[in-house]
Amino acid sequence: MGKIRVAVNGYGTIGKRVAEAIMLQPDMELVGIAKTRPDYSVLLASRNGIPVYVPEERIRLFAEAGIKVSGTIEDMVKEADVVVDATPAGVGALYKPLYEHVGVKAIFQGGEKPDIVEASFNSYCNYEECIDKNYVRVVSCNTTGLLRLLCTLNSIGRIRKVRATIVRRAADPKEDKKGPINSIKPNPVTIPSHHGLDVKTVLKNIDIITTAVIVPTTLMHLHIVNVLFENPVRRDDVIDVLSRRKRIALINAELTGINSTAKIVEAARDLGRKRYDVPELVVWEDSIHVSGNEVILMQAVHQESIVVPENIDALRAVTGLVSRPEESIRITDQTLRIGVFQESFLSPNRNTLG
Repeated sequence: MGKIRVAVNGYGTIGKRVAEAIMLQPDMELVGIAKTRPDYSVLLASRNGIPVYVPEERIRLFAEAGIKVSGTIEDMVKEADVVVDATPAGVGALYKPLYEHVGVKAIFQGGEKPDIVEASFNSYCNYEECIDKNYVRVVSCNTTGLLRLLCTLNSIGRIRKVRATIVRRAADPKEDKKGPINSIKPNPVTIPSHHGLDVKTVLKNIDIITTAVIVPTTLMHLHIVNVLFENPVRRDDVIDVLSRRKRIALINAELTGINSTAKIVEAARDLGRKRYDVPELVVWEDSIHVSGNEVILMQAVHQESIVVPENIDALRAVTGLVSRPEESIRITDQTLRIGVFQESFLSPNRNTLG
C-alpha cells in the first residue's frame, strides 16, 4: 500500500492539529480539509496551500471571503482512503452515512457516541483490536490521559480498581462564550462522571469510577488518580515504567519549578511548541505516593493536543498499513517530536536537571 490519503472533515481545535500532523507523516498524504463556515483558520490554511472543501451551498460564501474552494465535502471524501472526522460533538454521526455511501473508512472523535463505531481507540491499549476496522473512535482528551496511564501501569501488576477526580478546564482558550467565570461546577453533580465509562469502552473489564468538576481556567485538565493493584507495588517501579513512555512526561516539580498547569504551558512556549501544545501526558513525579498496593498521583492533560498522536496511529491501524503498535507509535512520536518535553527538563537519571 502507498501513502494513506486522508481527508479531515472539520478544521477546529482538533482538526487543524491533526491535519498538520498528517502532513508530517512519511506514509500519509492530506487530501484536504472541510469547513462549513469561513473563518481566519481556514483562510490561513488556504493561503498555505491546503485544499479546502465546503458544502455545495456555501461555495459562494467562501469565494466572497477570498477563500479558494477545491470542491464539495463529498468530493473530498471520494478522494480519500480515510476521513478523520473532527466535526463538533454529535455532527460526526450525521456524516457517517456519507462515509458509508462512498465506502471510505473514518476516524471519529470522543464527542461521538461509542455505538456509531466498531471500536474505541487508544494507541497504548488496543491498537491491534482496531486493525482493518472501518470506523473507530479516538476517545476524548481526559479518557486518553487516563488510558495512557493505566495501560502503562498495568505492566507492573494487575489493576483491581481505579478512582479518579478530574478537574476540568472550563473552555479552550478561543472559546470566549463559555464558562464558568467565578464558580467551581460539578460535571455532573451525580456520580460517576462519563470519563470512567468511556475508559471502559477500551478496557472493558476495569473497575473505574470518576468524578469531575469544572473550574475557570482554559489551559489544561488536572487528574487526581488512585489506582489499587492486586498486589503491593514499589514506587521505583511506578516511576521507572512511566519514564519509559515518550507520551508520558514525568516531571519533577521541585527540581524544575514546573508545579502548575500554567508553568507547563510556559515551558511548552519556551520549547517553541506551536500553540504551546503538549501532546504528552504530564505526570508529576513528586505526587506519586505508594502505600502497599495503592498508588496515588496527579497528572495534567492538554485538552487541545493530547489526542493528535492517537489519531495518527488510528489511521495506520484501520488501513492495516502498520500492524505493530510500537512501530506506528515510534514513527508518530518521531515526526511530532513527542518526548522532547521530558527530555528537555530532566536527565536520564530523572533526579538531575538536564
